[in-house]
Amino acid sequence: MAGRFPAMTMRHGSPSRVLSRSALIGLVTVVTYGCTPALKPDPHYVLGKPYQAGAVWYYPAESYDLDETGLAAVITDKTPRLTTDGELFDQTALAAAHPSIQLPAIARLTNLETGLQTTVRINDRGTGDPHRLVEITPRTAVLLGIPPDGVARVRLTVLPVESHAAAEALPGAPSLGLTSAPRGGVEVAELPPPPGIRQGGGRTVAETAAPRPEAAPLAAPPMRLPSTVTRTEPRPGRLMVRLDTFDQRQYAAVQQAKMAAAGAVIVPIRQGRTHQYRVEIGPVPDVAHADVILDQALLSGIPDARIIVD
Repeated sequence: MAGRFPAMTMRHGSPSRVLSRSALIGLVTVVTYGCTPALKPDPHYVLGKPYQAGAVWYYPAESYDLDETGLAAVITDKTPRLTTDGELFDQTALAAAHPSIQLPAIARLTNLETGLQTTVRINDRGTGDPHRLVEITPRTAVLLGIPPDGVARVRLTVLPVESHAAAEALPGAPSLGLTSAPRGGVEVAELPPPPGIRQGGGRTVAETAAPRPEAAPLAAPPMRLPSTVTRTEPRPGRLMVRLDTFDQRQYAAVQQAKMAAAGAVIVPIRQGRTHQYRVEIGPVPDVAHADVILDQALLSGIPDARIIVD
């Protein structure tokens, strides 16, 4: 041990090869605790139970057709760790954190302010902040033109085929136990021809369509997605704070009264034959105002309030 850690103390400005037992123990302690144990990735499917972050409860649920808008923030914690689904966190990968969707999922993320879009792998829980829809890695932010310390209006669209393939490639994913129907024989019966049709000789041949070959399963997307960016037309939209949606107007009116001072209004909407009533505030001029209004809504007992882009 003495050979690996040569003693160096100062006596009157000159080094001396003297090291006390307590100093040696202290040095070994610093070296030991300064080492980070190796992380062992264990990718697996995760949904998870309801959880609380701050004053908001989140209820994870599978959604392979999720399409939502909101604000994206950039992950600032660069500490080596594992993501919620057991992957190694990589700040240079195209990845994102979402508060409630199944993990992993593959989604198209579009910066509505610049029109830039790319495909990300959602493999972590976050953001833990009800003001933000997703958190993205620094590399994703660079490709979408989002400043490292900024936010952007985004649209998140889950890709169902790719997401199913990504989930089913990992242990723990739910599967449907489907069995094919048994194949039976084809019976052929000789029937007399219809009236007016001359009966001819010969054999009756029953023809059956050849079975279609089963489609090959889609290969799972790679853990590290390619850095591909598509430029579309910018659609920054209107920044809104959506409070909740009700089937009956009387309940919407109660919620609107809570946030009347902030300018809440009731917007009738129609989903097929169903009439609903949405309570929302906006448009608001910027993210700072949206954050303040959302805080007011949460303090007023409206836990489902969120910032969207309309």
